[in-house]
Amino acid sequence: MAEPRPKRPKISRGEDDYFPGNIVEIELHNFMTFNKLTCKPGPRLNLVVGPNGSGKSSLVCAIALGLGGEAQLLGRASSIGAFVKRGEESGYIKISLRGHTKEERLTIMRKIDTRNKSEWLFDGKLVPKKDVTEVIQRFNIQVNNLTQFLPQDRVCEFAKLTPIQLLEETEKAVGDPQLPVQHRALVDKSGESKKLEITIQRNREYLDQLKALNAERERDVVRVRQREELLAKVESMKQKLPWLKYDMKKAQYMETKEKENDAKNKLNEAAKILNEARKPIEKQKKKKAAHDAKCKEVSRLLDDNAKKRMQLVENENSLVVQVHGKYKEIEELKRQDESRQQRISRAKSELIAAEEELASLPSYEPPKDELERLGAQILELEETAREKRHQKAEKERFLAQNKGILRQCMDRLRDMENTNNKLLHALRNSGAEKIFEAYGWVQEHRHEFSREVYGPVLLEVKVSNRLHADYLEGHIPRYIWKSFITQDSGDRDFLVKNLGSLDVPVINHVGDESRDEKPFNVSEEACFVMPIMFSPWACLAISNDFELIVVNH
Repeated sequence: MAEPRPKRPKISRGEDDYFPGNIVEIELHNFMTFNKLTCKPGPRLNLVVGPNGSGKSSLVCAIALGLGGEAQLLGRASSIGAFVKRGEESGYIKISLRGHTKEERLTIMRKIDTRNKSEWLFDGKLVPKKDVTEVIQRFNIQVNNLTQFLPQDRVCEFAKLTPIQLLEETEKAVGDPQLPVQHRALVDKSGESKKLEITIQRNREYLDQLKALNAERERDVVRVRQREELLAKVESMKQKLPWLKYDMKKAQYMETKEKENDAKNKLNEAAKILNEARKPIEKQKKKKAAHDAKCKEVSRLLDDNAKKRMQLVENENSLVVQVHGKYKEIEELKRQDESRQQRISRAKSELIAAEEELASLPSYEPPKDELERLGAQILELEETAREKRHQKAEKERFLAQNKGILRQCMDRLRDMENTNNKLLHALRNSGAEKIFEAYGWVQEHRHEFSREVYGPVLLEVKVSNRLHADYLEGHIPRYIWKSFITQDSGDRDFLVKNLGSLDVPVINHVGDESRDEKPFNVSEEACFVMPIMFSPWACLAISNDFELIVVNH
């Protein structure tokens, strides 16, 4: 068993009433609000009283920074240079601590400047910060512990400490470095103890489960033994069962044999009675068969007579119908003859009237002038008809040509639509996710624009040479390819209003429309360098009257 650790030695005040590590003097130079300050705190409670801006907080900041604290600790500034008095380049903090004796003085000086540089001096010698930190830790000075040193700008952080954190910080501030370690070990042991208690409880529950399972299995063993005894009895019964079945079957056999003999005797008697009763039945069957044959013959004769009668009735009906038809034909012929006689008489009277009228008419002379005039009109009409037929043939040929041109245009339009779809897919894959919606909206509302609207630009430019296409793609910004081009500011505003949510740029052509447009001539060298088939907007872009205005990009 480990020996108990000796108690921490008690620290007592000296003859001058100071504890070792107490601040006995503070000297400031060009620090915050002070040009120069020398302060000698007392051995016990020290109060710094003064109006706002008199330097109370400056003194607290000097203590924290002079005892190894960083600028972020105070919550006022992020760099040490901010604590140099305004207008000065450098300053210093000098703090004297009481040693273990009255005469021993430990002097710590920190020089700071506006370049955020710090130098540490211990008893007048330049030392690294690590040596100063060791001296401060030896006296258990903790400026970063809120329970030992609480700046006013960190009061909120102190209020947010949980009871556990407050206890840990207080233990650190007490002075025994082993106290926080022992506290943490105690917490760990408590956690292990709780885990062991939980484990013991689980093992106890598991033991209870095993006991219950064992009791259940004991009951199963008893049931198994009872089953084995019953199975032995069943085997014994199975061996006795065939003898019992034999005795039962033998008794049934003897009883059945007696019944069989009785049944044979009764059968013989019934056979004799049946033979005696069968003879008159056979005589009656023969008589019945003879009567049946006679009935069939009579039925056949009746059927034949009925068929003949039906045939005669049908013949009679057809003859009656024929007679009625002949009577009707005779009547019709009489009516036709009477009508013919009436027509003949009317024709004779009309002939007599026509002969009388012919006799009273003057002699006939043919109209030659009228015939000639009509002949000339007929020739004229025939010539006009030939011309019309010729014009019709010309129109039909022209119509056929136009139909052929229309088919070619439709084919080219389909090819262009297929090409346009591929180019629109390329634009969407390059980042223009809503280019299909924008293109469809422009095509659907094209009749609402004042002037022609072009775009996207990638659909308007055609480059036959792949090398030239790469050159053009490398020298034109990407947003230009998905842009729409207008020639009127009203169309531009209309497009921006409706396509603003689709993330497509709109470019407006603002050239001088009053000036006469001159045809753009491309030299042979330019055609050789860049053989591009320009659309109308591309020609405008090359001329001097084209100004690009990116409305939405």
